[in-house]
Amino acid sequence: METTCFQYWNRFCPTIFGTGALGELVTKAKEFKMHKILFVTEKALMDLKVSSPIKELLENAGFEVVVFDDIIADPNNHLVTQGAALAKETGIDGIVAVGGGTVLDVAKILSLRHVSPILDLYDGKLPVEKGKELILVPTTCGTGTEVTNISILALLSRRTKKGLANDAMYADQAVLVPELLGGLPFRFFTTSSIDALIHAIESSLSPKANPITKLFGYRAIEMILKGYQAIQKDGPDARLPLLGDFLLASNFAGIAFGNAGCAAVHALAYPLGAVYHVPHGESNYAVFTGVMKQYMRLKTDGAIAELNQFMANILGCEVANLYTALEDLLGCLIPKKSLREYGMTEAEIEAFADSVVENQQRLLANNFVPLKRDQIRDIYRAVY
Repeated sequence: METTCFQYWNRFCPTIFGTGALGELVTKAKEFKMHKILFVTEKALMDLKVSSPIKELLENAGFEVVVFDDIIADPNNHLVTQGAALAKETGIDGIVAVGGGTVLDVAKILSLRHVSPILDLYDGKLPVEKGKELILVPTTCGTGTEVTNISILALLSRRTKKGLANDAMYADQAVLVPELLGGLPFRFFTTSSIDALIHAIESSLSPKANPITKLFGYRAIEMILKGYQAIQKDGPDARLPLLGDFLLASNFAGIAFGNAGCAAVHALAYPLGAVYHVPHGESNYAVFTGVMKQYMRLKTDGAIAELNQFMANILGCEVANLYTALEDLLGCLIPKKSLREYGMTEAEIEAFADSVVENQQRLLANNFVPLKRDQIRDIYRAVY
């Protein structure tokens, strides 16, 4: 092993995992001296009785709960402004968020002292300071955002998504309960877990990767791919006894990319998701192999050779056939679409490439190899 000096952060959010973890949520809320809680979730999760029992748990424990459940699939700056106004009007002193990555990302922003104007916050013109204690409870197995310091929003006026990364947005507690994933429809399970897989792959290829981040990233890749193989063999219900594994894999991937970062896959997916409201994991899936094949045209050795061999060993295929085998496996879970099938026009290829270069330098800095603007355009063309 090389002895090159490297740095990694271990300021991860404290995490509780397991069936009895919800009881600890109440304990932690009391430790944080919460009294009036902003409960951030989605209406669908309330209706499905995924998040509503947690709200009732808090109320039965004596907390006053203010519900903000107007979260949509692509949270945007207007939505955050609305949530911030509710938090100010009601005088909440703590936040509990129950939901997928969109819910948790909104809650992270709402936990800050200064939120408005939101574009100024994302442009670095406002100080990023913690304002409220924050407890996050994920209900999907994709984002890993419960242990990262990143929040993604759709910036409507700019027709893209953008990430804000700052240590003030680490949650004070994450609570992982595998049973909360039991009612997740198979399509949402698939798109969220593909997102986790891509987090693990991109972070493992990042120039910022190191033996610690790869430990988490490679383990996440292994857990997810083996879980997919079980589903491919035995059908969608095969995921049910593996939900804890998928939730942990998402968490591991979150730790990996929270240190080493995501890269071009996410960067190219953001305009597609923002303009055509494609779910985040699915938009990543749409451009994933296009990015990987472009990397391979530019550099075939180093970290990508190591990772390709690792994944080929899991899938039982030759390295030369890896991306075909990977697409076949993922295609058994959810059919892959071309960009035109989402409504994207050929004329938008140039505009999307420009948007990526202009708005996603935070992500492009983590590419396995640097990509020029025309190479980004060519990836869009290849998957169009």
